[in-house]
Amino acid sequence: MKVQLENLTKIFPNRNKKVGGDVIAVDHFSFEVPDGELVGLLGPSGCGKSTALFLICGLQKPTEGKIFFGDLDVTKLPPEERGVGVVFQNYALYPHLSVLQNITFPLENLKGEEKLTKEQMKEKAYEAAKLVQIEELMERKPSELSGGQQQRVAIARALVKRPKVLLLDEPLSNLDARLRLQTREEIRRIQQETGITTIFVTHDQEEAMSITDRIVVMKNGRVHQIGKPQEVYDDPVDLFVAKFLGTPPINVFDGRVQAGKLCIGGEEVLDVPGVSDQELTVAIRPEGFLLDEKGSFSCQLSRVEVMGRDVSVISTHECCQGGTVRSIIQAENKVDLAKKQVRFTLKKAKVLLFQKDTGERIRF
Repeated sequence: MKVQLENLTKIFPNRNKKVGGDVIAVDHFSFEVPDGELVGLLGPSGCGKSTALFLICGLQKPTEGKIFFGDLDVTKLPPEERGVGVVFQNYALYPHLSVLQNITFPLENLKGEEKLTKEQMKEKAYEAAKLVQIEELMERKPSELSGGQQQRVAIARALVKRPKVLLLDEPLSNLDARLRLQTREEIRRIQQETGITTIFVTHDQEEAMSITDRIVVMKNGRVHQIGKPQEVYDDPVDLFVAKFLGTPPINVFDGRVQAGKLCIGGEEVLDVPGVSDQELTVAIRPEGFLLDEKGSFSCQLSRVEVMGRDVSVISTHECCQGGTVRSIIQAENKVDLAKKQVRFTLKKAKVLLFQKDTGERIRF
């Protein structure tokens, strides 16, 4: 089922009467989720991604704009008539009900031709449980389950009605690191097996980039960029997107262009033909450094961290906005720890330029 949003906007009145004014949680959000795709809404806390999800499922009404499922305008339809399945951040399981009862609960409210017998509901519940691999836990109560198992119950409950659209609101934030990795892989597997159009809300860029077909990067209720994860990582439209994506984060420097040369501090580090002379912001991905004794870019060496196949060189530079420069190089490269300085050649494709005042991308 294709999901289309047209100028979707949600405005809340400001509860702080001293400040006044309204709070724009979602600001003219227009986007189309193709049928059968898993799309991630990505952004920092308070950027409006969960509000957008609640507007799509009908828990909140938009101030303006429209929502379409396929060709059907569902903007004014109540949640129960939209055919959506929702998995909340806190799972929202009924503690007094068994796993089986939790999963069948949405089916008990079906009426008319859709009404099911107890046996039919049980059969559908076991189908959903098998999909998330918890069929042996059906008689347990939520308190007897681990966090990962509770998450699977919540997903099974959302899937049991075979929704047209599956909505996931930060479903992995309450899990430990290893379980998060395992569960996100399970979510991707389930989505691919069912073919259900899925919208996944997260503030974790690693989660979004690893399992989604497309990501929507948001800030302050606005969409900054939409695209395939790797494309957005490689080609961010502005400094916010560049800084938000990537682990370790991108290195940001104050720089300038003079006569077609990119300068950081007193060094000419790269040719940038076509870029006019100006002060600007330079961002370099950690993997954009090549260890080179004759390299054009130098930093003050602090330490080296060995991470198996890679080595992380930690250094400092007077023009670095974060204070610390993190460079990822291959393990076979040897860094002379006795030297106070380390030199690099920069990979042109991993060097990004942005306007100093607006943060907009400067391409070269």
